[in-house]
Amino acid sequence: MRALVLAPESCTAAVQEVPTPNASTNEIIVRVHAVALNPVDALYTFNPLAPPTADPANLRVVGSDFAGVVTKLGPDVPSHVKVNDRVAGFLQGASSVNFRPGAFAEFVVVPWDLIWKIPESMSFEEASGISLCGLTAAQALFGQNRLGVTAPWYVQPEPELSIENKKESRRTLLIYGASTSVGIYTAQLLRHTKEKFRLVGVASSKHFQWLSDQPYAYDHLVDYRSDWVGEVRKLTDSGGLDLAFDCISEGKTVESISELMEPQGRLAVVRSLQGGAWKSAGKLPIQPSYGAVWEGLGKEVVYKGMHLPANAEARAFAVDFYQWLSNQGDPVLKPHAIRMMPGGLERIVDDGFQLLGSGLMTDRVGGRTEDWMRPVTAEKLVYRTD
Repeated sequence: MRALVLAPESCTAAVQEVPTPNASTNEIIVRVHAVALNPVDALYTFNPLAPPTADPANLRVVGSDFAGVVTKLGPDVPSHVKVNDRVAGFLQGASSVNFRPGAFAEFVVVPWDLIWKIPESMSFEEASGISLCGLTAAQALFGQNRLGVTAPWYVQPEPELSIENKKESRRTLLIYGASTSVGIYTAQLLRHTKEKFRLVGVASSKHFQWLSDQPYAYDHLVDYRSDWVGEVRKLTDSGGLDLAFDCISEGKTVESISELMEPQGRLAVVRSLQGGAWKSAGKLPIQPSYGAVWEGLGKEVVYKGMHLPANAEARAFAVDFYQWLSNQGDPVLKPHAIRMMPGGLERIVDDGFQLLGSGLMTDRVGGRTEDWMRPVTAEKLVYRTD
C-alpha cells in the first residue's frame, strides 16, 4: 500500500510503498478514505522525535486522524463490528519515539474498540477530523484531574435546586480559541451535559455569529485582538472564572487566563509547559492541567521530555467516548468546517503541512496564491486517500 513515511534525516515525509498491515486477534483493518490534518502531524514531521532507522520494519508512517471502511476483522472482534462499517479514529503516528504506524496510509490497523461508527448523514471527510480533537476536548472537560465536569455518557443525578439558587448555580467556563477544532467540540460537549454553564469564548469576531448559534450557544464572545482580559474580567466581577480551557496555549495566554480564575477554579491547557509554546513570568495563581490525548490509545508515550506509561484508565475513557459517539442515530457532534485539499497523500507535506507550519499558531504564514493555500482559520484541512 501507499503511505506517507517520515524521513527524519531530512525532516520531511514522502509517499512510499509499504507492507499492508495485518490485524491481530482484537484488531480491524480499515480502508482509509479521508484523513484530517492536525498541527501535531506537521510539528513532528518537521521536528522528528527519534533518530533515523535502517530497519524497514520500523518505517514511521505519520498522521493521526482517519475515516474509512472496515475491510477485515480479527478473530476476537465482537459481532457488532462488521466488514463495510463506516468508521473513524486516530493513531499516534510519529508523535512519540515509538515506531507505531500512523494514519496517513491507504490502510490502517486499529483496535476494534478505539473507533466509532460514522452516522449515515456524515461524510468521511467530515468525520475524519473529529476523533483526536473530540477526545482532546472530552479529556479536558470530563477528566477528574482536569475540569471535572460529569460526562453525558455517565449517569448524572438531577441536581436538587431551589428556585432562588438556580441562577447562582450556573458556573462560568471560558474557552480561549473558541473557533478551533478542540474549542468547538468542547462547547458542544458542554451543551450535552445536564449542568448549565455560562459559556464565554475568545475568538476572532468574524466567527461570532455562528458561535452564538446552536450547537455552541455561547453566552458571551470576546475578540482575541481586543483587551480580552479586561472584557472577561468585567464578566466575572463576582470573583473570577470557575473553569477555563485554553485551546491555544501559546505565549502569555495561559498566564493571563490563570489570573482571571477564582481561587478554587480549574484551568486546562492543550500544550505542556515542557513544549515551550507558553511561558510564565512567575508562579501562576492557578496551575494548569495538561493531558496528552495519546494516553487514550493505552500505549506508552515518550515525547518532549515526558514519559507517560500506558494508562488503562485513559484508554477506558476513550472507549466510552467513542461508544457514545457510535450509539446515536444522528450525529451528536457537529463536525468542524472542512477545506478539501487537492491531491492525495503526496500533497500533504508540500501543501497542508506548509499551511500548518511548525505547529504553532504564530508560525502560520501564507505566501502562495492558490485558493487552497489561503491562511487556515476555523476549519480542518482534509485529504482523500482513494
